[in-house]
Amino acid sequence: MRNALPYPVYDADNHYYESADAITRHLPKKYAKSLQFVQVNGRTKLAIGGHISDYIPNPTFDVVAAPGAHLKYYRAENTEGLSLREITGPAIKSTPPFRNGADRLLVMDAQHIHATLMFPTLFSAIERRMSYDHDLLYAAVHSLNQWASEEWGFDRQGRIYATPVISLADIDQAVKELDWVLANGARTVVLRPAPVPGYRGSRSPGFPEFDPFWARVNEAKIFVALHASDSGYDQITQMWIGGQEWKPFEPDPFSNSLRIIDRAISDTVSALICHGVFDRHRDVRVACIENGAFWVDPLIKTLNHVYGQMPQSFKQHPTDVFKRHFFVAPFNEDSVPDLVGQIGADRVLFGSDWPHPEGVVEPLDFLEELKDLSAADQQKIMSSNLKGLLEGVRD
Repeated sequence: MRNALPYPVYDADNHYYESADAITRHLPKKYAKSLQFVQVNGRTKLAIGGHISDYIPNPTFDVVAAPGAHLKYYRAENTEGLSLREITGPAIKSTPPFRNGADRLLVMDAQHIHATLMFPTLFSAIERRMSYDHDLLYAAVHSLNQWASEEWGFDRQGRIYATPVISLADIDQAVKELDWVLANGARTVVLRPAPVPGYRGSRSPGFPEFDPFWARVNEAKIFVALHASDSGYDQITQMWIGGQEWKPFEPDPFSNSLRIIDRAISDTVSALICHGVFDRHRDVRVACIENGAFWVDPLIKTLNHVYGQMPQSFKQHPTDVFKRHFFVAPFNEDSVPDLVGQIGADRVLFGSDWPHPEGVVEPLDFLEELKDLSAADQQKIMSSNLKGLLEGVRD
């Protein structure tokens, strides 16, 4: 365990493991059969609309992979050629700090973490699979947000900021949910990095039809988190090799080479910029969480190239918009100094992904990635950047 730093540490990426009633506790009874936990060959699975999902292999989270268990894999240091399951090692039982805010605060004290964004785990599987019924989708969203407010708090003592989920599938219901979470203290909301699902096809979240949401975000001076999720990009894999539902914990070389997480976040950022969200709403800020930073340099080069082709299509240089309005939380395997060189230290966020296996074993282990940066830049990344976002500071 590392010692405390001389400033409060703000972690942009922590997670809780939902309890079995996280979505069902406040879900209207008429949807009781629409989301169920079922037994398949002795294992509990999640069934949505009667379809069993393997996206999350253990949706009850009774046992989970240890924090940081996959670190060697994601750092491309698997010299023994082990499978991801072999790298994972023995599972551990979920403990109270994984399940509720009061117990988590005690762990944060021991880890020297002052404050953190707290993201759901299970809900990454929901929006795409409920897009066939928007009323069900918003009932499930609201139920989870109510549960998160009760168990974690959208602003618990200025330390835990649970991130309520918003879907833009129905703009009226999205704004209604946004108003509810704001009234209950939310300082940020989370969207999937993906096209907005709709009955007649998907579309860009940057289209003017979604301006009521962005205008409310702008007015409230909160920020939007784009957290990695099931963005539907497994369709790209299926175009090449067929198959069924994407299983992120069963990787193969070709799927990894497609880098669908990078594509999803890069496309979403491009859509928000090219479709003018920041021309119409000048104070909106967006944090890209658990999407890494591999995509940042190619995106900047692409935006520069497209601007050179058609500058008349932009009110502002798109690269300037990206560097002004977006914050990026790199993976621990990314080169943080390179990212700082691309977007500046004041747009980089520390995110540990604790207690997920993809992140670090202990949050402050991330400091190893910052050793070549100045003390001032380290403090921005570990503290002041996220603190400013939470306080609504605009520069």
